[in-house]
Amino acid sequence: MTRRFLFPLCVLCTPTALMAQSIPQFQDRSDALPAHVYGGGWEHFVGGGVASFDCNGDGMTDLLAAGGENPASLMVNRSERGGTLAFEPGEMAEITGVTGAYPIDIDSDGITDLAVLRVGKNLLLKGLGDCAFEEATEAWGFDGGDRWTTAFAAGWEGDNTRPTLFFGNYVDRDNPDGPFEACDSNELHRPNATGWDKTILSPGFCTLSALMSKGARGVQSLRLSNDRHYYVKGGYEQIYDLQNNRFLDESDGWDRVSLWGMGIAERDINGDAIPDVMLTSMGDQLLQFGRANGHYEAAPFDIGTYAHRPHLGDDGRPSTGWQADWGDVDNDGRADLFIAKGNVEQMPSNAARDPNNLLQQRPDGTFREVSIAAGVASLEKSRGAGLVDLNGDGKLDLVVVNRGSNMELYENVTPTTGQYLDVSLVQSGTNKAAVGAVVSVLTNLGLQVQELSIGGGHGSGKAVPLHFGLGNAESAKVQVTWPDGFESDWVELTRFDRWVELARE
Repeated sequence: MTRRFLFPLCVLCTPTALMAQSIPQFQDRSDALPAHVYGGGWEHFVGGGVASFDCNGDGMTDLLAAGGENPASLMVNRSERGGTLAFEPGEMAEITGVTGAYPIDIDSDGITDLAVLRVGKNLLLKGLGDCAFEEATEAWGFDGGDRWTTAFAAGWEGDNTRPTLFFGNYVDRDNPDGPFEACDSNELHRPNATGWDKTILSPGFCTLSALMSKGARGVQSLRLSNDRHYYVKGGYEQIYDLQNNRFLDESDGWDRVSLWGMGIAERDINGDAIPDVMLTSMGDQLLQFGRANGHYEAAPFDIGTYAHRPHLGDDGRPSTGWQADWGDVDNDGRADLFIAKGNVEQMPSNAARDPNNLLQQRPDGTFREVSIAAGVASLEKSRGAGLVDLNGDGKLDLVVVNRGSNMELYENVTPTTGQYLDVSLVQSGTNKAAVGAVVSVLTNLGLQVQELSIGGGHGSGKAVPLHFGLGNAESAKVQVTWPDGFESDWVELTRFDRWVELARE
């Protein structure tokens, strides 16, 4: 049985027509964050993620930042809605060794939990509401292991009442012949009656990012991005077929691509309803277009997304990309791209001063670098990050975790932006947030499609509404394809006042 409900979701309409494309503007508000540094030795050269989610139900996005050898930091959002950004430290048991964190409602009680990645035992934290958490790793029957974990992805398979969890591990710390050619194996945890059964996925090629989504194939799959700095030879990017429990190979039309993989960001950026994927790396940042046959094709170099060398200063050595995040920062209906950059530590082959990228999509589908003019071209050793609306004004702000220096926070103060639409999903029973659902938004500007997924990034997860820029559209239609494949009817939103949310029993 399907029921429809109309809710005031969050459409803000700016009464302005978008003229010539202007450069987004950000203001440094880092002083609004509690002091926090991601630090530590070799095992924390990678990692450094940030989780973005609402931990107290006030509709504002809170943060949990990985600390490495320093304790992870919970930061509670006390910003004025539509006004000044402000965060205060949250109360949380001290956890060190954290490389990243991903918000997910594991027990489907409507309160967000956390999967915490560590050098050591991985943790599952149960959300109690009001930004309180308790460790539930053993209580939920999960084996946290004792590896060097640097990647995470999750999703619900079939009628399972709990999610399937993937933990990607980096170098095998117990291998005496390492670190080169000593990549650890990865772990796929599928739920059983009392917890999860662990399946070892091997070979592992030093996975630094993972994403569980439908991708261009249109079926739930697990994509892994791997760091050839340590697998050296014989390794490549991977896609694991969750239905047939095997890695794709050449017989599936899967082209083997080897790169210094750091992060994954997936989104349809050209309006063909097929997800495209950005893979960050040392050197080229590889954008792959999804095609109707389920395969991927490298974007042409002149699209402007390869961002292979610093665009600020005179350091001509290759860049090192980490977090990638798609988001429409000017709400013009075209997805833009942020890439966090920074040397691993003192790697002489790569740029020492490596500014972050903000690539603004032009009307013709190419991208231009605007980070300097926008005010976000930090030269710190950036790692994890997130484009997320932190003060509820409809503009995507930016939070960045840096290795060896304080976190950065940039408020989006672009004076003239388009309209926007934030879409939240709720369903009854398990998987209340409808992870795996696909949301389509149609306006006179074209079609936008986003999947609600868990994973990707570099140690950085989000559980926030899906954000769509609408430009100067006067109306929009929204359709949801739910995780089980059920398609809702198209719902037309009138200007200023309509949101649609489907609840299913």
